[in-house]
Amino acid sequence: MKSLHPQPLHTLMGAQFLTAFADNAILFTAIAMVLQAGMAEGWYIPALQSTFLIAPVLLAPWVGQLADAWPKPRVLLAGNLLKLTGTALILLGIDPLLAYAVVGMGAAVYGPAKYGILPEMVGSAGLVKANALIEGSTIVAIILGTLVGGKLADYSIDLALMLIILSFALSILIALLLPNLPARGAEPQPLRHFIGRTRRFLQTGRARFSLLGAALFWGAAAVLRVALVGWAALVLGMNSSAEIGGLTLWLALGIVAGAALAPRLIPAQLLRRARMAAYAMGGLMVVLALMDNSLSAAIILTLIGISGGLFLVPLNATLQEIGHRAIGAGNAVAIQNFFENLAMLLGVGLYTWAAAEGANPGVAMGLLGLTVMLATLVIALHLPRIPEPLPETP
Repeated sequence: MKSLHPQPLHTLMGAQFLTAFADNAILFTAIAMVLQAGMAEGWYIPALQSTFLIAPVLLAPWVGQLADAWPKPRVLLAGNLLKLTGTALILLGIDPLLAYAVVGMGAAVYGPAKYGILPEMVGSAGLVKANALIEGSTIVAIILGTLVGGKLADYSIDLALMLIILSFALSILIALLLPNLPARGAEPQPLRHFIGRTRRFLQTGRARFSLLGAALFWGAAAVLRVALVGWAALVLGMNSSAEIGGLTLWLALGIVAGAALAPRLIPAQLLRRARMAAYAMGGLMVVLALMDNSLSAAIILTLIGISGGLFLVPLNATLQEIGHRAIGAGNAVAIQNFFENLAMLLGVGLYTWAAAEGANPGVAMGLLGLTVMLATLVIALHLPRIPEPLPETP
């Protein structure tokens, strides 16, 4: 069994930190660019975020094969090159919708390699700890990218874009320092194999619970982030992005804390415990909808984040372990990304439709919490008490 290798893992953390920082900085820079240009029609900014998610959904069958056909450090480099290209297109004046779609293509390529590389660097016993480190550093990067990107873009769009390009470039250079891991190898007819491997992946209760649970988490998180904007303005009287961003900060900090606690509270062999964190997350969303002041909202959002971190980290570790041993880590993460991004697209799409029909954001958050609890109950019904044998690799 492999042991946890600190130096390569910390190198990966550095590359991922810079990438996550740039990913979020570019989103808020693009939004600021749209607002300053007076193009902020009601559909434009949601469409901007949606273009980022389309590529990870459509390209899922192919990027998983790519992550296993090439050494994963090279795949990380290719994904960041695409992201850098998309950022440069914005700097050159290309429509942000098109340019941000190129960034989404880079994210589609980068994602399977980012998580698929972990089982090749650490043993199964170290996966939860490795995921906690990666998730924690990623959330910190998301916070900094959101704050720095938004504030710097208000001062200078070009300066913000140049900082983002520099971040992607540094991430590429750091990725070159990763060990030259061997490629697993890809297969012909990736779409047919993607469908077949998805069916095989869903055969075991642990994989099914982890895959659907991770999709549930990210779908709920995307809807909560959108609903929080309207709810904060309506209930708390917050009308500036800085104030609403402060609320989001508490959620992110909670996820960092939950990710740090996960290896001790929910090790991979005790995956059934994760469902309790999901029930807590959903229940706290219902409670949040009843709050009427910023202090109580900050406390509840922190608790939601802690529950979410506790829920997500063991699911990721389980998926990586099963995927690496059964269908290839790149394929497994591509399947995971497909379900997660599809859940986010569907969730945000449904919320956008409901908001257009005049739905109250507080009611929407309460219904979201109830949906999370009910969905967790359904997907946990067949979760085994002991690990099942993995499906054999064909």
